[in-house]
Amino acid sequence: MAFPPLWALDIGRKSMINTTLTDHSTGGLHAMTDTPGIDPTAAPSGTGCAECLDSDGWWFHLRRCAQCGHIGCCDSSPQQHAGAHSRASGHPLIQSFEPGENWFWSYPEEQFYNGPGLAQPDSRPADQPVPGPAGRVPADWRSHLH
Repeated sequence: MAFPPLWALDIGRKSMINTTLTDHSTGGLHAMTDTPGIDPTAAPSGTGCAECLDSDGWWFHLRRCAQCGHIGCCDSSPQQHAGAHSRASGHPLIQSFEPGENWFWSYPEEQFYNGPGLAQPDSRPADQPVPGPAGRVPADWRSHLH
């Protein structure tokens, strides 16, 4: 799926800048960002939703705060911790924390975007079930989704 680049985003009247630099030692391209709301060096807080793990909860899909690395559950999950984190912290951007997905979401703009790579790992473990975590998901989990 193609989404606009993050440099097209304007949050809080601060123009976002996304630049790409060539790494001559490897010949590859590496995304570097001066984009407010993104810290490519921030490691993920864990492999599952921090609040769900603390409260014996469960999640449908996982999202990663692009600014601090907080892992929260998606807005379809019962507790919607990623959105709550964004509202409480003021961190505007998340990235999917699902294997094979690399899109970003801007809460203020309500828009998907493409963006830079973030610190590894870039997803939950592939063997972690969806929904998860194993052993906590009720049999009628679909009726709990938003």
